Amino acid sequence: MSERQKILIVDDDNNIAELMELYLTKEFFDTKIVNDGVDAIAVYNEYKPDLVLLDLMLPGIDGYEVCKRIRKDDNTPIIITSAKGEIFDKVLALELGADDYIMKPFDSKEMVARVKAVLRRSALAKAQPETQTLSVGDENSVSYNGLYLSLTNYTCLYNNEALSLPLKEFELLYYLASHPNQVFTRDQLLERVWAYEYIGDTRTVDVHIKRIREKIKDGDDWAISTVWGVGYKFETGIRAGRR
Repeated sequence: MSERQKILIVDDDNNIAELMELYLTKEFFDTKIVNDGVDAIAVYNEYKPDLVLLDLMLPGIDGYEVCKRIRKDDNTPIIITSAKGEIFDKVLALELGADDYIMKPFDSKEMVARVKAVLRRSALAKAQPETQTLSVGDENSVSYNGLYLSLTNYTCLYNNEALSLPLKEFELLYYLASHPNQVFTRDQLLERVWAYEYIGDTRTVDVHIKRIREKIKDGDDWAISTVWGVGYKFETGIRAGRR
């Protein structure tokens, strides 16, 4: 029998935390509850969860700081669970690296469904073999000089080396690269990559593009280009490379 996936629940309201735990244990997840932001970091390092359900308003340090510290070290999926529904709060959480945002009060079955969806994508990202070969028959892949992306197993090869990207960075890069020379507005990218068209703030796209560019430099004949006043495109051709 395979080992149960571990979920760290961080919430200062123990009633809500225990409700989440109840529904998750019914789905055979291993869970641990923490009610304090400072304790969350210590328990995270010891427990090594597969996913974190994180409230924003916490004693000690808030959820934003917890998310920031976790994301600094690794790409463990983080789902924010918060009663804070302002656009700023959602955008800031996504910019800090959260993979999803669930508003309280939420339906417990929806929460479990979102946990499973994020874990499935995370498992694909982690399932990269140490040595990769290009699969010509993989319809969900794109290949350029020095860059290979596969949506089938969330593989990113950059200059022939496997590169680990957070889920949204990978999905944004893949979406652009799979539509070469097509310009997308920030709103379009929010809708098609995040499905968060209701957020109404495009800064999170800019932040993710910035992070991708820090890890992946333009190729000789391709680039992630800014179309000023409009959005972004994955530009290909000899003259590519203008940002």
